[in-house]
Amino acid sequence: MPRSVIGVTGGKGGTGKSFVATNLAVLLARRGLSLVLADLDVEAPNDHLLLGVERLENEEPIEVFFPFIDYGKCTACGACAKACDTGAIVMAKGRPPMVMPRLCSGCRACLMVCPYKAIAEDGARVMGYSYVTPVKLSGAGFTLVTGVLREGEEHTPPAIVAAKRRALRVAENADLLIVDTGAGTGNGISAALQETSLVIAVTEPTPMGLHDLAAILEITKGMGKRTWVVVNRSGLGPEDKHLELARKHGVERVFRIPFSKTAALAYARGVPLVDYDPHDPAAEALQGLAEEVYREVA
Repeated sequence: MPRSVIGVTGGKGGTGKSFVATNLAVLLARRGLSLVLADLDVEAPNDHLLLGVERLENEEPIEVFFPFIDYGKCTACGACAKACDTGAIVMAKGRPPMVMPRLCSGCRACLMVCPYKAIAEDGARVMGYSYVTPVKLSGAGFTLVTGVLREGEEHTPPAIVAAKRRALRVAENADLLIVDTGAGTGNGISAALQETSLVIAVTEPTPMGLHDLAAILEITKGMGKRTWVVVNRSGLGPEDKHLELARKHGVERVFRIPFSKTAALAYARGVPLVDYDPHDPAAEALQGLAEEVYREVA
């Protein structure tokens, strides 16, 4: 295990969690921490784009269990279809079961309930890939682990867990692992945050930002995670309800990153804001956040 694990999440997409995570990684690496950044937004990973990384390296397939059925042993009893809670195993009347690969989560329930051992125990399929890519910027070097789900896949948690396991292996002797989660508040987000000692929840001063902040704070509170809140694009709208919500959920710290057109330009050009314009007010706010994180983990 790395010495510290910090999660960056945000509920709704577009709040700027990857923006915060990537800039934090650059700033903390420059402070001398050995760190790994894990992009676990497996449906739309973009940390490499924000860091100017052109090609992901060291590809490794993410495999999950797949129920290959031996129709010589199958009696069409229907036990597997009844046990499947994702609808991946279907049966027509009087016909043996059929498996819909993209609906299968790899949970093995069908394997466990089949009374005739008609399902192969070693069946597997590739649902995605993980990558380990070195990142080298001016004065900052760290490792990026990226999880990518194959197009059309329905279940993100197995890919998230597999990519996170690889990140933990890569970061075994590191000072810090930063976990950048995907959007939403489903069980994949909980899985991504499992090992974290501190969660940074990124929100924005909008009604949707407030709605999803409430959802993500319920998750971190239920998991017993220390939580900080970052209000990104601060100044665009009222923040009173965000602050009230943070107090209600026992959030330890609240940080603000002001709205910045320069940040949008840096984002679009694939350059961390703290490199693009370190004197921009948003970059200075990120530097302040990084300083507080450094005090937590150093």
